[in-house]
Amino acid sequence: MLEIDNLRITYGKHTALGGVGMAVDKGECVVILGANGAGKSSLLKAVGGVVRPASGVISHEGQDLAQVPAHEIVERGIALVPEGRGIFARMSVADNLALGCHPARARGGAEARRREVLELFPRLAERQKQLVGTMSGGEQQMVAIARALMSNPDLLLLDEPSLGLAPIVTKEVFAALGRIRETGLTLLIVEQNVRASLALASRGYLLEAGRVVGSGSAEQLQSDPAVQRAFLGGTSEPLENELN
Repeated sequence: MLEIDNLRITYGKHTALGGVGMAVDKGECVVILGANGAGKSSLLKAVGGVVRPASGVISHEGQDLAQVPAHEIVERGIALVPEGRGIFARMSVADNLALGCHPARARGGAEARRREVLELFPRLAERQKQLVGTMSGGEQQMVAIARALMSNPDLLLLDEPSLGLAPIVTKEVFAALGRIRETGLTLLIVEQNVRASLALASRGYLLEAGRVVGSGSAEQLQSDPAVQRAFLGGTSEPLENELN
């Protein structure tokens, strides 16, 4: 579904990504791991059309997206939930969800999708008239994910979905992502909560200083000494119960 080849992103003289390559198959859940400044968010922004790469190929279903504007990328079935959520704080939950239906691909079946996302996030069903800016951080993240799902995507990009959330809310968000994964929707996730993301994902990539320095199955990454030292406190204890 998604193939990235020799992707290079620069901000002035700073190189955020220096020749990155990776692939995501249809129906997969893939996580991108790495420390702050590794280039993870830049990669997702490039796929979502928010950042223009200096060079390289971003291929979605065989079509290059590297120079396609963000609104057209949404029409092609890619939805980005950005770091910081990007919700409209002065609008209600219902109005935020309605904005997700703006792409032409999303207008058919919009009511059925709205019911589905409210079943996925029951808390939002109870608060459809509430202004999003008055909600907790976890609830706002649920709104951001639900709004992205309203665009009827084939590929959902999530940038740090647990950022700033309490542990119990993080478990709730990742449990919802697990249910989304079970529908067959393709997920590409940037996340610093390595335990939760490896429990959710089938595969992953490790970024360091703008380059891919490792990749493999979730189990392989869990047992990788570099991942253990940097993110797991030196332990390879099983992650099966992380989402429970």
